[in-house]
Amino acid sequence: MLIRAALAVGVLVLASAGTAPAVAEGPRHLIVGGTLASTSEAPWAIALLNKDSADPSGQWCGAVLVRPNKVITAAHCMTQALATYTAVQGRAELLDDSAGQTSAISASWIHPGYNRKNYRNDFAVLTLARPLTGVPTIRLETNLKADRKGVVPTVYGWGDTQDTGPEDTFQKAAVPDLGDAVCLGIKQYAGGGYAASNNVCAGYLAGGIDSCQGDSGGPLVLNGRLLGTVSWGKGCAEQGFPGVYAEIAPVATTLQARINDAQVR
Repeated sequence: MLIRAALAVGVLVLASAGTAPAVAEGPRHLIVGGTLASTSEAPWAIALLNKDSADPSGQWCGAVLVRPNKVITAAHCMTQALATYTAVQGRAELLDDSAGQTSAISASWIHPGYNRKNYRNDFAVLTLARPLTGVPTIRLETNLKADRKGVVPTVYGWGDTQDTGPEDTFQKAAVPDLGDAVCLGIKQYAGGGYAASNNVCAGYLAGGIDSCQGDSGGPLVLNGRLLGTVSWGKGCAEQGFPGVYAEIAPVATTLQARINDAQVR
């Protein structure tokens, strides 16, 4: 399965079903089949940049602001030294250095249940060195029933568009919740670690619209709450393979405790 972080030059992590990740080439850049989004409609959306990124903008992953000095991202995004990351808010075009607020990362916490083989509990809570002032935060979804077939959450990010849109530019896409049974019915997903208790299955079986590389850790939002974060999938927008998101509600209490902890490490 393909995790959706934009990694360093020449490194893109792939995992075949039931096996440890292998290595292939190619950084890639934005939500596939999405539409342009305004940072004012999703002010809590964060671009997580990294000095080791192959992208000219430094784009690496997505994240979401849950407190002025705390963001949630994907655990699998946190592979580099902490000092190499920068959180950016309010910048629709990442190459426009004049827009938005930025902060270094002063501390990180990886969910203790995070599993690198199947990406269970794919969450990290980061502490910003400088709080982002005047920016609305987003609430965590706490209702386990929010993940249900038929609802239509929206995913946001600056990741790979596969030439369906401009690179390094904030985009969004509506991705219907297909229900856990759909992803569990896909052999590669069931074998790759999809779990109804940990994941949200969302997207289009026909393909064409999906989150992609560089979107990992970014927000999946339903009714103004954080339903999940971008985690993994087979390819991007491939027919028969929707996106897999790390589900917030089952771990909301654990995450909230870390968000409230001023000394999170």
